[in-house]
This record gives sequence, structure tokens and C-alpha cells, in this order.
Amino acid sequence: MDIRDTTAIVTGAASGLGAATAAALVEAGAHVVGIDLQGQVDDAPSRDGITFVAADITDPDQVAAAVEQASSFPGPLRTVVSCAGIGPSMRILGKKGPHDLAFYAKVVQVNLLGTFNVMTLAAEKIAATDPLEDGARGVVINTASVAAFDGQVGQAAYASSKGGVVGLTLPAARDLAQHGIRVNTICPGIVETPMLATVSDEFRAGLAAGVPFPARLGRPDEYAELALDLIRHDYMNGETIRMDGALRMAPR
Repeated sequence: MDIRDTTAIVTGAASGLGAATAAALVEAGAHVVGIDLQGQVDDAPSRDGITFVAADITDPDQVAAAVEQASSFPGPLRTVVSCAGIGPSMRILGKKGPHDLAFYAKVVQVNLLGTFNVMTLAAEKIAATDPLEDGARGVVINTASVAAFDGQVGQAAYASSKGGVVGLTLPAARDLAQHGIRVNTICPGIVETPMLATVSDEFRAGLAAGVPFPARLGRPDEYAELALDLIRHDYMNGETIRMDGALRMAPR
């Protein structure tokens, strides 16, 4: 699919994977509607080609308004890349007692329900666009994690939520096939994002050393490059792809 002169939605666009993907899409000729929380949008640097919209991805009304705005641009809405998510940890049985159910529900709500909400509401608008060759209309790229397969100690909620995104991929691709919309999922390994900003250089080096090759942390621009490859490759559909340097996470 040609990205030029189209509109794309990127969630979590103010930082990390989302910011890198938004920038790459603009470089490829798209106009990007970047969705993030109000505080993140307020701190995001302005850039030509990116229109930031403050919205909570778990709120249907806020997401619907953002998708409506994306649909108002001259270029048709063709692409959705969902990068927004949270990654807190808690053991099922910890020193403070059993896992808090509200904490678990919050992680699933943001990472899984939020991803589903954005995909569903955006797909409705993409399905209304004029078809391209072979009836294609657009593509959705969701973000899971290697934790979907290799969840570590304390990642019960996070791994569950990302496992849900992986499980969503194929049925979503099958559901949306009749509308010419492809669905793929990227599972990043350990990537240099704001989530790692608070850890020490020593700890970061230890994480990098555990990656078979290349023995370093992933970069947000590498995620963005893979996302654009999947957008452009019209026969990639219903796939989940690990981007992790052959890493398989240990229990802790």
C-alpha cells in the first residue's frame, strides 16, 4: 500500500514507539493524527505533518472524536498503528498479599480493550473509503510484546493483556478481510523507550547482554521501520512478528 497522501492514526504518538512511527509515516508522505493522553500531548514537540489529539484510548467517545478528526483530512484514512500501553508489574502473591484485581483490570483495559477500541472505531472509517487495487482499503498494526509468550515474574497482568492482543490478530484480520483491511501485530523485545528511562546504565547494559544478536537494546526507529514494511506489504495479513534479536525472556 502506498503511504503517500494518506492519513494515519498513531496512538501513544507523543513518545517512544509511537513518536518514532509517527515521524516515519510523515517522512513517507502521510499525515498523522497522533493520539495520546492530555499530559503527553502537552509535552510533545510540534512537528509538521502530525496533528496531536488528546484522548484516552479506553474511552469510546474520545476515540470516536479523534477518528472523526482523522477522517476529515484530504488524504483517506488508511493506517492505524496502536502503540499506547502501560507496563506495571505485580506478583500474583506478593509481600503485600494477593494481586490487586483493579490493578489487573486496568492493565487489560488499557493494553487490550484500548487497542480493540481504536482498531474497531478506525476500521469503520477505513471501510468507508474507496478501495485500492485488489479491494484493499487499509491496515492496522497493533503492538503486543514478547511478554505475550515469555511473561516474567510479576508480569501476569501485562502478559495477559499482550497475549490478548496476539490472540486478537487473526480473528480481527478475518473479520475485516471483507472490508479490505489487513491486521498485523508486532511483538517488541527490550526496546529503548521512556519505560526504561528510570533504570541505571548498568541495568540497561545487563538487559542488552541477554539479547543473542545484536547484543543491544532495540530502537524505536527499528519498530517504526518494521511497521512501515508491514503497511507496504499487501500480502502480510493476520501475522504476529517478534522484533527481539532472538531474545527469549528468562523467568526473572
